[in-house]
Amino acid sequence: MARAYLSLGSNIEPERHLREALRALRDRFGALAVSPAYQSPAIGFDGDPFWNLAAGLDCDLDIDALNAWLRALEDREGRRRDASRYSSRTLDIDVVVFGAQSLDRPEWRQAFLLAPLADIEPRLPVPEGDETVGDRWQRMRDRGEAGSLRRLDLGLQD
Repeated sequence: MARAYLSLGSNIEPERHLREALRALRDRFGALAVSPAYQSPAIGFDGDPFWNLAAGLDCDLDIDALNAWLRALEDREGRRRDASRYSSRTLDIDVVVFGAQSLDRPEWRQAFLLAPLADIEPRLPVPEGDETVGDRWQRMRDRGEAGSLRRLDLGLQD
């Protein structure tokens, strides 16, 4: 078993798609650690705000099989693969930590990833340097770099 941390996001009917994703993850993997959701502006295109959250789970799959399972979940939720990377989407799920490995993703410098992860596991290491998620998130807030991130109270942790 490996501990995996995921970043989930949506800006098309986000509450519905995030709830469905969490239900599917619980059905497949059991108990989850789930952060509150955060709302932030779309990055790289003009679109509705995204809702993002993080989830931690114990996984009996290898990383390739987990990614394939997550892609299938995104597809079931209507994810379009023929659209630009910077476009609206029903559901986007990325593995950001798998076991002891923090995966190198550009989102590690974004508040929409750091805030939810810091809520559920602030001691996770970021891929470069010797910072933790909690350290980097605090530094971003101290520098006023958190942007217009807004915490939502939706009860998605249940």
